[in-house]
Amino acid sequence: MYSLIIRPLLFLMNVEKAHDFTIRYLSFLQKFSLFRWIVSRVYRVPQHESLQKTVFGIDFPHPVGLAAGLDKNASAYKMFGSMGFSFVEIGTLTPLAQPGNDKPRLFRLPNDKALINRMGFNNKGVGYAVEQLKKRNPQLIIGGNIGKNKLTPNEQALTDYVKCFEALFEHVDYFVVNVSSPNTPNLRDLQDKKPLTDILNALMVENRKKDRQKPILLKIAPDLTHTQLDDIIEIVQTTHIAGIVATNTTITRNGLSYPSEYVESIGAGGLSGAPETDMSTEVIRYVHTKSNGAFPIIGVGGIMTPQDAYDKLNAGASLIQLYTGFIYEGPSLISKICRFLIDKNQNKK
Repeated sequence: MYSLIIRPLLFLMNVEKAHDFTIRYLSFLQKFSLFRWIVSRVYRVPQHESLQKTVFGIDFPHPVGLAAGLDKNASAYKMFGSMGFSFVEIGTLTPLAQPGNDKPRLFRLPNDKALINRMGFNNKGVGYAVEQLKKRNPQLIIGGNIGKNKLTPNEQALTDYVKCFEALFEHVDYFVVNVSSPNTPNLRDLQDKKPLTDILNALMVENRKKDRQKPILLKIAPDLTHTQLDDIIEIVQTTHIAGIVATNTTITRNGLSYPSEYVESIGAGGLSGAPETDMSTEVIRYVHTKSNGAFPIIGVGGIMTPQDAYDKLNAGASLIQLYTGFIYEGPSLISKICRFLIDKNQNKK
């Protein structure tokens, strides 16, 4: 139904309008428990002990989650849970609402099953998301992806991350620190060793003040060198955060079938989807191998098929997340991945 009817209709619309329409529609429909139940039956995800995982102290019924960026404002997370995701990561959220970058800022490359975006952390602010999360079902695991406002200078970025952390603490199950989006000016400079260590140490100080700590993860770019990845590994281990999310979108334009003139006309932004599949998998493999599996990795980036998901897990990811693959393949991809993983696990016995 999705590939035959829904996706063709959505793809007739402007990309961002299609996204906004979808979120508004799902936000409305999730108010009706009967509709959520129907969706959960249509997209039934198999339950199997081989899929269950305990990662950074949280029990996941299966390893497939929704990546940050789709439900920025926690508007439709209940519906995404009904579709079968075992966890939903909201955001990226900033302390203050902000419009993001100028439009157009989201582009489809359907021949390559890819997207390019330069959204720029557009969101309604962390306070809005908190109000939405007060209505959450505790059975659905929620992650909070946090960032800084565009107008906040890097020297004061720590304040923004702490504000989001404090506001969301009672409403999410884990945090992801986003310093790797290519769409906020100079944000990726925060991936340098000292500023990143300062931010993570400060968040861990706040975390330890709580009666029950929450896992804090770091989302990294796929464009880092091995030397930079070595620094990331060291930072994770010295700050004692729970793990990493690998990876964000890439600023490269490798693997595209479109003429270079057309790609250049789109302009700056992060590329996601099938062209990023191997790049993100290799980052996962390198970090997992170099760190001797010292911490969990959530694998994201170009998961378009069940085999892609399996490859991420086989490379060292503990969990995986969908975004562009979900846009192109629809909710049925979740159950397809889970069935594929069950078969793989049974064949190993």
